[in-house]
Amino acid sequence: MAEAKTKYDRQLRIWGEQGQAALEKASICLLNCGPTGSETLKNLVLGGIGSITLVDGSKVENGDLGNNFMLSDSSLGHPKAKSVCAFLQELNDAVKAKFIEEHPVTLIETNPSFFSQFTLVVATQLVEDSMVKLDRICRDANVMLIFARSYGLTGFVRISVKEHAVIESKPDHFLDDLRLNNPWPELKKFTESIDLDASDPVVHKHVPYILILVKIAEEWAKSHGGRLPSTREEKKEFKEVIKAKMIATDEDNFKEAIEASFKVFASQGISSDLKRILDDPCAEVDSNASDFWVMVAALKEFIANEGGGEAPLEGSIPDMTSSTELYVNLQKLYQAKAEADFLEVEQRVRNILKRIGRDPYSISKAVIRSFCKNARKLTVCRYKLIEEEFNSPVLPELQKYLTDEEYSVAVGFYILLRAVDRFSANYNTFPGQFDGAMDEDISRLKTTAVSLLSDLGCNGSTLTEDLINEMCRYGAAELHAVAAYIGGVASQEVIKLITRQFVPMSGTFIFNGIDLKSQLLMKSTSLVVEGYLGLMGEHLCCPMYVSGQALVEVPVDKCDMEVYTFDMIQASKQANEKIWRRLDLKF
Repeated sequence: MAEAKTKYDRQLRIWGEQGQAALEKASICLLNCGPTGSETLKNLVLGGIGSITLVDGSKVENGDLGNNFMLSDSSLGHPKAKSVCAFLQELNDAVKAKFIEEHPVTLIETNPSFFSQFTLVVATQLVEDSMVKLDRICRDANVMLIFARSYGLTGFVRISVKEHAVIESKPDHFLDDLRLNNPWPELKKFTESIDLDASDPVVHKHVPYILILVKIAEEWAKSHGGRLPSTREEKKEFKEVIKAKMIATDEDNFKEAIEASFKVFASQGISSDLKRILDDPCAEVDSNASDFWVMVAALKEFIANEGGGEAPLEGSIPDMTSSTELYVNLQKLYQAKAEADFLEVEQRVRNILKRIGRDPYSISKAVIRSFCKNARKLTVCRYKLIEEEFNSPVLPELQKYLTDEEYSVAVGFYILLRAVDRFSANYNTFPGQFDGAMDEDISRLKTTAVSLLSDLGCNGSTLTEDLINEMCRYGAAELHAVAAYIGGVASQEVIKLITRQFVPMSGTFIFNGIDLKSQLLMKSTSLVVEGYLGLMGEHLCCPMYVSGQALVEVPVDKCDMEVYTFDMIQASKQANEKIWRRLDLKF
């Protein structure tokens, strides 16, 4: 593991050794080795995925050299899966890589059991009919599935998993678990030993703000009938009480207490999000229950009994102004309480496992400890079958997207990405693939899109002529700049699913290369707790590898896409000149 720690040092700081171990055990299948699939797998190979299997029945042609940097002139005429597999293997020899020279559609139709051997399938560039069939196959085999597709200057990513439970959701912002308004006996006793009226200025300015707030909150409750501040006026008055305890203007600990006073005003007990998980029917466990739901059942019992309405304490405290002695003692107090809560939950887990006829020690201490530490942040994602989304969308939601200017282009691409598949099924070619038929294809695609909208219940809805024209001009081209971005998003979601850390995105991710915007549509999940894609402010983020190692996020509108696109144009100038000219890009 020492070599792996050095090799994957930066990403280990994000998802830890447990997350890395999950990646190294995972087996990934890629369908179609075009630039979208190749870029997705490149990120995973660099991240140390366990094994990969590439499935593609096509040979390398001249056009492939312009949009896939994993192919070279020497690859011409050779199986695409073999050539890409060889390149990926060179990137990380610790990854087991193999290829199958077969068309993915053939495997889906004739050998559905093939997919049951994998942890996750990444299906790229599939048409709608094959997506629906593969989704059913993977659901039945309990295999995670991600669809990814790039098409001209647009593309999408869509996750399909029956249920995905996340213990380490790692939200960007979450209130510290300090129990300032509901201290346990040991914390109360420790707080009572502190005198906020001490005359020694050195001692006074080094009392941790946690103790200041617990003590003042207790005094407030005694004089207000057991209530804590709730109105704006009361909260303001509470802060004034803290300020009045200061004996010097340079007491940073009291300033910290005033700034952190909102933590006292937080609701006691568990959140409504956690309550929905505890009340889920799956929390009534039997011998077939997953380890996650067994631990949820134990958590529910703990909260109703030893926890006194609270989840297990996390056991950590933030940095703050304090004397070393007080801070260390306070830290030990929180750690001791967290350990005691963990032991109670662990015992309940063992008892439940025994009660349902399973090995009481089949869930490790490390897993239960992680569960207790993250109990307040648990997330459960449930995804619709893609067939349900396609055939029975939430009509009010779809109509809202169609009439909302903010989403009009994204939903237009969403509809047109489906319409081009219908077009292909009817005319045996994608719109715009042949220059001479452009005008006719535009008319046909418009008719197909209107028909699709009508089938979805959006009678009278239309898409803009410009967007339909754009879709035809793309000619089903898979551009490397867009494919690299879509592949980056897809690989980020693969890592979330496999490590079971961070919350996977909750709908169909649409990339709009015209306006450089990314949006989530058709919230296809039934989330017990709402999920998110990596967010930075209001911007959806683009995942990128730094030196092939750590995954970082950059806002889409901060990515230097113009320069990046220019580089791609130069690289693909000769082989894909026709495609780029069709998109009106300058060489």
